[in-house]
Amino acid sequence: MDVRIKRVYAAPAASDGLRVLVDRLWPRGLTRERAAIDLQCAAVAPSTALRRSWHADPLAHSPARFAAFAADYRAELAIGVASQALDGLIALAREHDRVSLVYGAKDERVNHAVVLLQALTERAALDPGAATSTSSDTSTSTSTT
Repeated sequence: MDVRIKRVYAAPAASDGLRVLVDRLWPRGLTRERAAIDLQCAAVAPSTALRRSWHADPLAHSPARFAAFAADYRAELAIGVASQALDGLIALAREHDRVSLVYGAKDERVNHAVVLLQALTERAALDPGAATSTSSDTSTSTSTT
């Protein structure tokens, strides 16, 4: 299982594999053709309330605030529709050679996709028969696996 994250504004590449948009909102200024998204999974994105509180916080990108956001987001991913959607992403990742979780945030290190990749990796590892390879790849399409 090879899963990575990639900024939607970076050029799509064949090596991205299945490109899954993991934002609730469509990225600004991008046509569907230019984004080259194979699937949108809004259910794994932070809730509207969490997203709004994150963006309203002037200190959102501080390490302490990001840790709090990550904890809140992980709690959302642990229950209900978000949890089921996360399981669906794991199933997709096991069916495809590579999956790129594509996001629109400007910051490549402080965003929900980073947290989502960690949560996905951890949950997939609970299945002892699953081999997992993950990569944060926001500038190139080369996997670090």
